[in-house]
Amino acid sequence: MCGITGFIEWNRDLTQDLDLVLSMTSCLEKRGPDAQGTWISGPCAFGHRRLSVMDPENGAQPMVILEEDATYTIVYNGEIYNAPELKDELRRRGRTFRTNCDTEVLLQSYIEWGPDCVDRLNGIFAFGVWDSVRKHVFFARDRLGVKPLFYSEVEGTLVFGSEPKSLLKHPKVEPVIGADGLAEIFVVGPARTPGHGIYQNMRELKPGHAMIFNRSGLRIHPYWKLEADQHSDNPDETAAKIRELLQDTMDRQLISDVPVCTLLSGGLDSSALTALAVDYYRRTGQGQVHTYSVDYVDNDKYFQAHSYQPGADEPWIKRMIEELQTEHHWISFDTPDLVAALPDSTLARDLPGMADVDASLLLFCREIKKGATVAISGEAADEVFGGYPWFHRKELLESGTFPWSIATDLRASLLSPEIRAWISPEKYVADRYDEALSEVPQLRGENDEQIQMRTMSYLNITRFMPTLLDRKDRMSMGAGLEVRVPYCDHRLVQYVWNIPWEIKTFGGREKGILRKALEGILPEDVLYRKKSPYPKTHNPAYLNAVRGQMLDILDNPNSPILPLIDAKKIREIAASPESSSNLPWFGQLMSGPQLFAYLTQVNYWLQEYHVTIR
Repeated sequence: MCGITGFIEWNRDLTQDLDLVLSMTSCLEKRGPDAQGTWISGPCAFGHRRLSVMDPENGAQPMVILEEDATYTIVYNGEIYNAPELKDELRRRGRTFRTNCDTEVLLQSYIEWGPDCVDRLNGIFAFGVWDSVRKHVFFARDRLGVKPLFYSEVEGTLVFGSEPKSLLKHPKVEPVIGADGLAEIFVVGPARTPGHGIYQNMRELKPGHAMIFNRSGLRIHPYWKLEADQHSDNPDETAAKIRELLQDTMDRQLISDVPVCTLLSGGLDSSALTALAVDYYRRTGQGQVHTYSVDYVDNDKYFQAHSYQPGADEPWIKRMIEELQTEHHWISFDTPDLVAALPDSTLARDLPGMADVDASLLLFCREIKKGATVAISGEAADEVFGGYPWFHRKELLESGTFPWSIATDLRASLLSPEIRAWISPEKYVADRYDEALSEVPQLRGENDEQIQMRTMSYLNITRFMPTLLDRKDRMSMGAGLEVRVPYCDHRLVQYVWNIPWEIKTFGGREKGILRKALEGILPEDVLYRKKSPYPKTHNPAYLNAVRGQMLDILDNPNSPILPLIDAKKIREIAASPESSSNLPWFGQLMSGPQLFAYLTQVNYWLQEYHVTIR
């Protein structure tokens, strides 16, 4: 895993711009703490920060391959999990290799197959290749969008990078936002509409898309998308196929030249991956698997079960440690830690994010980094297999909007009248929802219920899941930790998306078919445990702290957020203890305390990034 950046300007020789490339590259140091590299040739400048995972001695980037009169140069962030098979095929086609890293496999794949190489890749990636033969730069992003890639085309210059902060170092890219950007922040955030970069003139390459930049301009095209297809396997065959795909995916993703661990919550998803990791280590003669969990000081005193979080995790973590004999690491944070980490998590994301959910993950990753460089995480299983409550509750299925963000009216009421009139928040969200619905591939012959569940699955995979993948990428890479997400294997996602709902909920349980696939891998009590999400703090001290911060912001006439919000409305919410703790804000984990924390992040972001609104 790494950080990439650079720019292309066809009518200039960029060899005089080394300082600019270095500045753009250096700001990504946390993504790649192990090494830095730059490459400039004529109109193209690349920068790279490296986190060494495969072949640490020989995988330096930017990597250049010269063939006769041709030059091919790559900057790449990610992992190619089928690199061994690709390498064997390329060797059979006459290609030779000088390293054992997947970077060279990827570049050789591009040289051999051109832009069509992306169709052969299994992995998580964002990369750019300078091709002196075709006289273009080719970019691609992985199918599910695990790895980020932002770009800006301004006055004939293309600027790109793993994170917005690197683009904002370029003088042509300014921290300006308009009506759409404000709508994204205040009524869509912490999610983002696919492709939206928040800042004006900044976009994010969508998952499963590639782009080519040459003297004629920029061309973008999808190379992969979910396809609707008949599912002909019965439940037994379906479970066997899922198990086969998960096993293969884990075998690929556990390969590393540096220490690997798993994140263990005691829930179905992380327990399954940990069990598969233990099995792989036994088969390959390796030692104990190291596991990590996160919790919060005094959470046991204040935890109250509810539909989104029905039970505490600690007893189940202990159950899995005993079952699998892992080397476990208990990590715990207190309220002051979470509050203090809010600014750092905003800087890591370059945007306001999931408040303490981001902050705790950043702190967690910093602790994991002390003992490991790569971690395996259970992200995406709920989106792929239909685990969230909104898959199962009629009022959310029929809400007519994104079910994880049903409080548009509340959000709109927090805005100043001028901003509300300018950005039309209700219309903005409705338009984004209609756009998402228009994309859903349909399968002839499905009834209304089948269409509804297919649609809900599509919305989760393409609209909700990217929010959690953004969070995982920015917070983990903000600590120099690589996190792999096996449930995002595109083969698994495509297969499961077409499983009929009655099979997905086999046995009348959420994620029933996944549970059936994992029989014999997990103990039965863990296998049929009720879903519990990523743990958050339940300590009322956190609410008091972030509410106090927000009130301080409201009292400061120089706070940049003040012209955008209805301060009176927010004070009224802060004065009501019940409203403060129970307001729906976003998803399962963000309610009243996170509302205040999110707004403090917005204020900090506006201030630190010198954001201009116009």
